[in-house]
Amino acid sequence: MKAWQHFKTITHHRHLVMKGCFAVGLYKQGLLHDLSKYSPVEFLVGAKYYQGDKSPNNAEREATGVSLAWLHHKGRNKHHFEYWIDYGLESGHQMCGMKMPVNYVVEMYCDRVAACKNYQKEAYTDSSALEYYNKGKGKYLMHEETAALLEDMLNHLAKYGEKATNEYIRRNILHNK
Repeated sequence: MKAWQHFKTITHHRHLVMKGCFAVGLYKQGLLHDLSKYSPVEFLVGAKYYQGDKSPNNAEREATGVSLAWLHHKGRNKHHFEYWIDYGLESGHQMCGMKMPVNYVVEMYCDRVAACKNYQKEAYTDSSALEYYNKGKGKYLMHEETAALLEDMLNHLAKYGEKATNEYIRRNILHNK
């Protein structure tokens, strides 16, 4: 078990997200971000499957066939698009992504940037989060407007950098919420 390393990783991640959320004016979300990671169902799995350069949830999934930590986490944290998957009213009641409130899409953006910084360390660039997003883009069950907003912020980051993107989010996205 690598409890101390896992604790440091998730705490560093939370601090990075907090910094990002504070920079765009989402103070409460920054403070409350990912507190469920300290609950036993998530923390113990994270410590057991800790790798340091990626989420331990995939290792749990590979070992057991399911990640109970991830199911717990995404069911309690509204900044994950998976939280917003439900049966649609159209198209035969198939599962689909529901439109996320803007403030949670912005927190999701901050979360993705922080995860890339946390795991990539010195290799991180302003394009990292966009590149990671694009690798899985065809597999996401995300509402098209939510995806468009997230992609807009990730593209802005890749093109203009973090400071300019935070300003863009504050003035153009959250201001018009």
